[in-house]
Amino acid sequence: MSDTASPTAAPATSIPKVGFVSLGCPKALTDSELILTQLSAEGYQTSKTFEGADLVIVNTCGFIDDAVKESLDTIGEALAANGKVIVTGCLGAREAEAGGGNLVRQMHPSVLAVTGPHATQEVMDAVHTHLPKPHDPFVDLVPGANLQFFGEAGIKLTPRHYAYLKISEGCNHRCTFCIIPSMRGDLVSRPIGDVLKEARALFEGGVKELLVVSQDTSAYGVDTKYRTGFWDGRPVRTRLLELVQALGEIAAPHGAWVRLHYVYPYPSVDEVIPLMAQGLALPYLDVPFQHSHPDVLRRMKRPASGEKNLERIQRWREMCPELVVRSTFIAGFPGETEAEFEHLLDFLREARIDRAGCFAYSDVKGAAANELPGMLPLEVREERRARFMAVAEEVSAVKLRERIGATMQVLVDSAPGLGRKGGVGRSYADAPEIDGLVRLLPPEKVSKQLKVGEFTRARIVGTEGHDLVALPI
Repeated sequence: MSDTASPTAAPATSIPKVGFVSLGCPKALTDSELILTQLSAEGYQTSKTFEGADLVIVNTCGFIDDAVKESLDTIGEALAANGKVIVTGCLGAREAEAGGGNLVRQMHPSVLAVTGPHATQEVMDAVHTHLPKPHDPFVDLVPGANLQFFGEAGIKLTPRHYAYLKISEGCNHRCTFCIIPSMRGDLVSRPIGDVLKEARALFEGGVKELLVVSQDTSAYGVDTKYRTGFWDGRPVRTRLLELVQALGEIAAPHGAWVRLHYVYPYPSVDEVIPLMAQGLALPYLDVPFQHSHPDVLRRMKRPASGEKNLERIQRWREMCPELVVRSTFIAGFPGETEAEFEHLLDFLREARIDRAGCFAYSDVKGAAANELPGMLPLEVREERRARFMAVAEEVSAVKLRERIGATMQVLVDSAPGLGRKGGVGRSYADAPEIDGLVRLLPPEKVSKQLKVGEFTRARIVGTEGHDLVALPI
């Protein structure tokens, strides 16, 4: 990190304000939450506008070209409106082409400082340099008024009733389409005692849905050889199975959900499915399959035995019939033939993936797959993505219609006027922002109220695209 401006002391009579923008995935969001927690603990306040801030922090994403553009554009907007900008996150770790140094500094040389991801202390060092805080023992440790504070769990940027829980950083895989390990490093698992302490603070603070995230949730504890940690005075192994068991036990008294994301389809996941059937975690798996054809998976250097994924899904559903599977895929990977792509469509239909997203292959700088033979024209990649999504929507629509007539538990996300005119929520099958919704009709009973952050029972009466329509009961 280098500094390009001299320190500017904040007026003694005012509390320094920091603007903040968080871009990218939930893992980046948890990094933002750590930084905001530290800022708040040191007495800084947050500003809702660039203009009203003393400086701005932009947490960037650098995974695909569209994300890079969004991040660079946002940095430019912050510089134009404020002038003092600190950049952190994945894009901060990217190098420019042809040995041009740091990409962010090349594009925006006037930024105050640049760090990579998961760098709370480096960001705070830059803030201290450019915006020293006035020490006030009556202000320090008091969270900003417009932020959600959860005690030991710190500040969260999500609505109060759900939160992301990051269990590890980095990834040991070297998938040829991905540059994340070059930005976030190898797998580093958090101590299980720390993870469970944060989870308990969140549940006690009112969180009703805990979303477990990482780059590779299935690999939790691999780097520590599944070291035994301690929680409430008892030994607990640093491993996904024991983690889910403990999270389910902590969530139970609060009637809260535990949802698993980024679960690679290792055989060890089979052990977790019975816990879902028992209700310790939601019967929901977010599994990044990426493709189905063995040859494409080999070129991608994907972990696990991809050709056995169909059998694996069938076995999971035998153990837990209510299981919902969401996944992401890549269309138009270098060298992908029409036959290999049709294999993917057949897999999608046969596996009956409940929720599927798809990216056209992005030849982002630094990805090893860019050097593979058979790079497809962009229009072919986009056309295959569109064909994939048409099939995915057909499969999803059929599965949604099968729910008509069922009664489901719905977590209410929005309910103006206590839901007198209805509201919006999600079932166990719907993770926030990436899946569908449950559109709640006005309750038939006048006494029935809907409250944000609480559960309601609802009977499914129809579908609308990716969403369900339900009547609260």
